[in-house]
Amino acid sequence: GHTTGPSLNNDKLYKFAYSAEVYVDRVKASLQKSAGYRISSAVDVNLLWRNPDNDDDQLVKITIKDVQVENVNERPAAENIFKGKSTEKIIGKDYLEALQRPIVVELVRGKVQTFYSYQNEPGFTQNIKRGLASLFQLQLHSGSSREVDISGKCNTTYHVRQDQVTKIKDLNSCEIERKRFTSHNRILDVGTKGTSATVYVLEDSFIKSIKAEENFVFVLNYRRKTGAKIVSKQRLELKSVQAGMGLIAAKQVAGVIKTLDPNYVAIPLEAEPVKSECKKCPSLSEHWQSIREHMHPDKLSKPEAAKSFLSFIQNIRKATKEEILKIIRSEKQEFLPQVVDAVTSAQTPESLEAVLEFLDFKDASTFILQERFLYACGFASHPSEMLLKSLTEKFKGDVAKEEIRETLVIVMGALIKKLCDRDGCKLPAVMEAKRLILNRLEKASKDDNVQMYLLALKNALLPEGIPVLLKYAESGEGPISSLAATALQRYDPSFLTKEVKETMNRIYHQTRKVHEKTVRTTAAAIILNSNPSYMEVKNILLSIGELPMEMNKYMLSMIQDILHFEMPSSKTIRQVLKDMRAHNYDRVSKMGSSSAYTGYITRGPDVSSTYSLDILYSGSGILRRSNMNIHVFDRNAELHAIQVVIEAQGLESIIAATPDEGEENLDSFAGMSAILFDFQLRPVTFFQGYGDLMSKMLSATGDAMNVVKGLVLLTDFLQEIQLQSGPTASAEFMGGLAIDISGGMEFSLWYRESKTNVKNRIAVFVAGNTEVDSFFIKTGMETTLEAETALDFISTVQFSQYPFLVCMQMDRVNSPFRTHMTKYESLPSGRRYTARRGKAAMLAGNEYPLHQENSNMCKKVFGTKSDSAGSWF
Repeated sequence: GHTTGPSLNNDKLYKFAYSAEVYVDRVKASLQKSAGYRISSAVDVNLLWRNPDNDDDQLVKITIKDVQVENVNERPAAENIFKGKSTEKIIGKDYLEALQRPIVVELVRGKVQTFYSYQNEPGFTQNIKRGLASLFQLQLHSGSSREVDISGKCNTTYHVRQDQVTKIKDLNSCEIERKRFTSHNRILDVGTKGTSATVYVLEDSFIKSIKAEENFVFVLNYRRKTGAKIVSKQRLELKSVQAGMGLIAAKQVAGVIKTLDPNYVAIPLEAEPVKSECKKCPSLSEHWQSIREHMHPDKLSKPEAAKSFLSFIQNIRKATKEEILKIIRSEKQEFLPQVVDAVTSAQTPESLEAVLEFLDFKDASTFILQERFLYACGFASHPSEMLLKSLTEKFKGDVAKEEIRETLVIVMGALIKKLCDRDGCKLPAVMEAKRLILNRLEKASKDDNVQMYLLALKNALLPEGIPVLLKYAESGEGPISSLAATALQRYDPSFLTKEVKETMNRIYHQTRKVHEKTVRTTAAAIILNSNPSYMEVKNILLSIGELPMEMNKYMLSMIQDILHFEMPSSKTIRQVLKDMRAHNYDRVSKMGSSSAYTGYITRGPDVSSTYSLDILYSGSGILRRSNMNIHVFDRNAELHAIQVVIEAQGLESIIAATPDEGEENLDSFAGMSAILFDFQLRPVTFFQGYGDLMSKMLSATGDAMNVVKGLVLLTDFLQEIQLQSGPTASAEFMGGLAIDISGGMEFSLWYRESKTNVKNRIAVFVAGNTEVDSFFIKTGMETTLEAETALDFISTVQFSQYPFLVCMQMDRVNSPFRTHMTKYESLPSGRRYTARRGKAAMLAGNEYPLHQENSNMCKKVFGTKSDSAGSWF
């Protein structure tokens, strides 16, 4: 009868040669120098039984013999870890015996219907057999279907041409339980690709040869040179056909199996998860002792700190709650914040339970640790619903310090956004946290309350939060309205409806009431950034010239920046300018010191980054707002890496100047607000109220206030892979950032000068390990990348004359950059082969060019002062 699968002849023994190879290397490297190994053997195949009622239902016995393990590439004897070792010694006697026990496969129309083996065999050897059995699965007509093999249930397509069959497995479609997590932002994540193809050559209706190949590639999205590949190959070749055993007579499969060996059981063909035990791994506390010194607060801007942070997280992820608590409870005050950073970033149920058991939010004395815990939650790479639920419960309970209560809700906002981005918007904990924030905003009474919920919404970016933000932007008091407007500015323009634009136009043109300059300029930026109409642009351009002087200069600068940087709305602006020549746009006064400027930091094949700097002054020369941003983007995604905003108001009285119109009654205030990796932190106040200002000025040391300090897990990627030849592979990439950002503002009444300084100290360490784990050998590649840099941003204002002089400087120091790669093969006994290579470079420091006007001003500022040392007052 016609069969749709391969057919074996009765009474024959088919003798095959089998090999499975694994290679691990850099993505672009040729396989000649890769790390890896080859396992080869003889394979005997014979037919046991054919269903009397269906020719295409066959029971086949498959036996592995003469197993050899060797290098995949020729190596000199000194580098061959297998040299002088028998297979039994390498694999182990029990394992080898298990591997050579035959399996039985029932093939129905070419597909594996049932896989029979022995129950208590080690998972590793069972998986190698599954990999071999899966090779025998094929169909002899073209077409696609979902079928189960060692890789799980996958979409599989067959192409048949005469005696050749090609099987393509879509690895993205495979359903199999394997550990996997990715980083929250695409730019910080790892790109992956996997392919699988098998080519069969048939002869005499059975298999003559099989060649299978799987490829997996992993690259860091922000530096595609850093990456790895795993290649897995299988070959099966028919060597001879000999006379063999006769068939077993029986009506059903069960009878044959019973006759053969009653110990056989049907087990799934899908691979079982296995993990080799680590024999010599240090305990969590031993590991902590070995890296502890690098985690000292004074060393936090060094790559070694970021490196230790990553290895600590890896170990915490394997630890129990008790082991984690033991370290937290016994550590000194100065090391604890770093321990909390790592424990929180590990994001396992055990680590979360440990840190929550340790922290007591009713106790104000551990304020620093509570804040570090919350910030690490805000940066979480793959937060769980449980984390949001725990924070919501803490928020509803007693919290000793108001700042922590504020931070709690701000972080809840960030977690809502991250969970919603992963289709978790409908999870009960997310729904509850959303309701809490929106309800409190609807019903809030005291100003402070409003502010923290607005900040939470600025992180959560809920579309349903837009109406309430519009309400506060248009009718709120100064700082509240400013905050609501900047929250709207963070939404993707696609969410900004007609209603949003109408409100922004009313605010900018002050149709209903007088608004502060900070809110009006934000409104203008929102309009110009969300596909503005011709009339909207025209009305904004017509208003320039009628505005207060500094705002006028700021708007001019903003328009020039859009044109110079070719932002999306530049086309419309050019069109309007062409038609408006009659309005003498060029004669509009360019007096003033405010400005806006955007430029590139890097433009690369993978990612580019821009910095933007805009500064708005009051008419008397006092800073109202300075805003520095760094954005990183590629073709598909964007990351708001850093924003540091310094805002001040009501400071005119210090220099006995007249406040701007509409700003006579503003309370004295200065503060700073930061966004780090898309996460809005809790703002910091330098001083609030005239009394506070005077006492700080008289004791002014000009010391910078710390805004954020700590360790952040940026890249956090893990994928476990089932290779079709049997072994398990994994790719793990982690990127840690040690960061120290501080900012300050100082005045000198003597020199009639003020200075704002933002210092960013940063060190990065990225480590990738791609490994194939067979119980008797591990092979893989480790790749690391480290860099450190410091970015300083200083603005100096001299207000002894008008227009006052402003000099802005943005400098980056020399920055060392190192990459390192190690390929390895190692046996459990500790015998190991490694090949290393590394590269180091120094990125030269750079003073970033801002606009020409600024450069001219700086010459004046630093030319006029003869003796700027001496006391500030």
